[in-house]
Amino acid sequence: MSAHDLDGAIDPHGDVSVDELALAAELAGSGERAASADIAEYALWLGDDALILSQQLGAWITYAPELEEDVALGNIALDLLGHARSFLRYAGSWDGRSEDDLAYFRDEAEFRSSWLVEQPNGDFAQTIARQFLVSTYMLELYSALRGSTDATFAAIAEKAVKEVDYHRDHAVQWVLRLAGGTAESRARIIRAFADVWPYAAELFRDDELIDRLGDAAVRPSSLQAGFDAVTEAVFAEAELDIPAGSASAGGGRHGSHATGLGHLLSEMQVLARRHPGATW
Repeated sequence: MSAHDLDGAIDPHGDVSVDELALAAELAGSGERAASADIAEYALWLGDDALILSQQLGAWITYAPELEEDVALGNIALDLLGHARSFLRYAGSWDGRSEDDLAYFRDEAEFRSSWLVEQPNGDFAQTIARQFLVSTYMLELYSALRGSTDATFAAIAEKAVKEVDYHRDHAVQWVLRLAGGTAESRARIIRAFADVWPYAAELFRDDELIDRLGDAAVRPSSLQAGFDAVTEAVFAEAELDIPAGSASAGGGRHGSHATGLGHLLSEMQVLARRHPGATW
């Protein structure tokens, strides 16, 4: 539909022709090829976290506790999918693979997502607890990544940081709402944090890859202090105790994954693998 309707009057909605949208403009970066295999590997770390979390949140559409949350979680999932597309396209530029190749035609051991984003949705409280931890981490990460010496990483982070700021605020409001609600909602958010808390430790572990990348990447351990400050403040306001317990082993950055990832990937990849090369 054009900006003018059939009578020649101006359409107040403007031109909404989907096929004219420059969707590629939504992807940050200059189109440059990744400078090294290490740069591409780091892009997989970040892209896979965003992709898997996006897939998880998409499962809440029509199942969220209220209609507004169907929309909110769907929009957050779309933001994350945009981040994933940017990082995966950049990762694939190193060896000629497309973002679709990386999303749909890698096997489980080839993914580099962290165990935290792979944790099941569970009930709504568990999804919110996971989302609070991940978005708090991502806001610290992208804030720092804006200073990367790699221009594409810096450009992606500049766009992403504005979106994950909202993601974190959304999660914070739900943590406070659940903790300050009924006895049942409070019990559920306490149990949810106890379940997902051990998996956050993997996000802050340094790696030889980071040593090799230098200022192109963000050292994970450098994000711990900012993450801790936010979580401590929110937990204090919600009158919750920081969960105790040992950290999980992790291993997602090197292809060792939590139990549920295989099922998630089979669901996400089935159409592309059943009909490779199909377009519609």
